[in-house]
Amino acid sequence: MCTLTLAWRVFDEAPVAVAANRDESYGRPSEPPADRGGGVIAPRDARAGGTWMGVTRAGLFVGITNRWVDGLAGERSRGLLVDDCLRAESAEAAARHVAESCRDHEYDGFNLVLADADAAVLLEWDGYLAVREFRPGVHVVGNTGYDGQYFEPAARPAAGPEEARNATRLRRELAPEPGEVADDWLGRAGAALGDHEFGVCVHGDGYGTVSSTLIRLGTDGDIRYDHADGPPCEAPFEPVAVDG
Repeated sequence: MCTLTLAWRVFDEAPVAVAANRDESYGRPSEPPADRGGGVIAPRDARAGGTWMGVTRAGLFVGITNRWVDGLAGERSRGLLVDDCLRAESAEAAARHVAESCRDHEYDGFNLVLADADAAVLLEWDGYLAVREFRPGVHVVGNTGYDGQYFEPAARPAAGPEEARNATRLRRELAPEPGEVADDWLGRAGAALGDHEFGVCVHGDGYGTVSSTLIRLGTDGDIRYDHADGPPCEAPFEPVAVDG
């Protein structure tokens, strides 16, 4: 996943709302979101195991993007780290696990978002783990950073600034409107993720946006999980069964 938008503690009825596009090689196999046991709802990477995002019935969201850095060994799949975090009791507990796991394992670069009703955390790994606590608001995370805090990857001198501009426009577009509720915001977010004006729906040669997701975690335990099996400019969002 390469673009992750989080509205944290913006809406009274839903402390966590997420709209995200996953960019990946077209030929990489995956399984759609489903109940994975233990209160976890997530898709599955059919090649390396693990997942790139998911939620728990206890109200925790976990999602990861690449981080465009070089020189890391990547001995363990980042998707397994996401899977680990989805077994944690809270965002703060998951963040502690990430710190421990980064001491014990080698990973490729990542930006990992953890959010529940009490905390929202971004963990940036480039061989060194940086931990950022989000304030209430709308946040956009991509391969080169978040919320205007972007870096220019040495191997991609053109792509880095372009992604930063796209993320900045998307965040401006998805600022909450007066009186807006989470479901209305998700409707706007889903449309923006598929609008090529914002540059986050990618169509490349062998690589591009392969799916899109809309999530709401309500204060009453209600979960909305919509999944588009394909780029959101073409594929409709369909509800995922979350009753359990």
